[in-house]
Amino acid sequence: MFNKMNREKKIITTSFIGVGGNILLVALKATIGLLANSISIIMDAINNLSDALSSVITIIGTKLAGKKPDKKHPYGHGRVEYLTSLVIAVIILVAGIMAIYESIMALVNHETPTYNNISLIVVSIGIVIKVILGLFFKKMGKETHSDALSGSGLDALFDALLSAGTLVGALVAMFANVYIEGYIGILIGLFIIKSGIGVLMESVSNIIGQRANSEITNGIKELVASFPGVKGVYDLILNNYGPNRVIGSVHIEVDDKMTAKEIHPLTRAISGEAYLKYGVILTVGIYASYNDYPEYTVIRDDVFKKVKEYKEIKEIHAFYIDKDNKIINFDLVIHFGKDIDPQQIIASIEAYIKEKYPEYQVIIVQDNDFSD
Repeated sequence: MFNKMNREKKIITTSFIGVGGNILLVALKATIGLLANSISIIMDAINNLSDALSSVITIIGTKLAGKKPDKKHPYGHGRVEYLTSLVIAVIILVAGIMAIYESIMALVNHETPTYNNISLIVVSIGIVIKVILGLFFKKMGKETHSDALSGSGLDALFDALLSAGTLVGALVAMFANVYIEGYIGILIGLFIIKSGIGVLMESVSNIIGQRANSEITNGIKELVASFPGVKGVYDLILNNYGPNRVIGSVHIEVDDKMTAKEIHPLTRAISGEAYLKYGVILTVGIYASYNDYPEYTVIRDDVFKKVKEYKEIKEIHAFYIDKDNKIINFDLVIHFGKDIDPQQIIASIEAYIKEKYPEYQVIIVQDNDFSD
């Protein structure tokens, strides 16, 4: 499970290192860019300034996300981090658009840069620093599950690659007397925009609510299934309220002869283990497993065989027959798909069962395919 205080400290420390490194690059590149009249170096400096601003926003967002839950926001403030990533994406996009605009203007105005050994050394130093920052940010982003840090790391590595392009352009200008500055600036801008769109899409996806990581969901299901008395694990739903706060629910199938006295400690133990191992606050619901008379097995096998005819159906579970009230009850998990009509599938299966077992009422519940 994540250590919240340690995670926040790591993100903030990493971001401060990013601010310092990028401010240093801004000062060096802006000075050399102005002296050399190099649009690509100046744009590189502006991009570094946007990176420094991104790190500042990450610090602010992390502090806000770390606020304790309150009455108005009982799930905490963790999703502020996704808003932070969204703001960073916008900053990256603006930097990319500016780079393209200034580069086009340089081509239109036929601006000619002048380079010297010092400018080449500064650009080379910038490449090394950016590679180090990029790898460090990506490592810390993965370690802390921070999209903002991971996005900044990816952006820094792109910057290093594009600075290498600037260096190539400078060498071409010095030795071949061919000026490709404007074109390199446009290329830089396009790469920055591409990076910004990636960060933007990931941020929006997190805000909307995306499918939980299959490694985590499979791990939780295996954990729950390992408890004695659990015959099946279904309907796992995980709601993400920030990288460090996940609240979910799951259904377990148990023998219908189990008493509340037996079920209560079982569900509490499952919730406790899920929190200790995965940091997930998990509510456990119950399905009863019943196969105490011969007719049950016949009907169940028949229904399961029918359900298997539908490739659109992922799973059937919670099958239960109330023989006293003559009710057949079960849940279906139906795959997502624009050409799939869940209600039509359910109606077809329901019609089949009613025709074959007219004495029974049929209740079919559609479950969404929330997790792997």
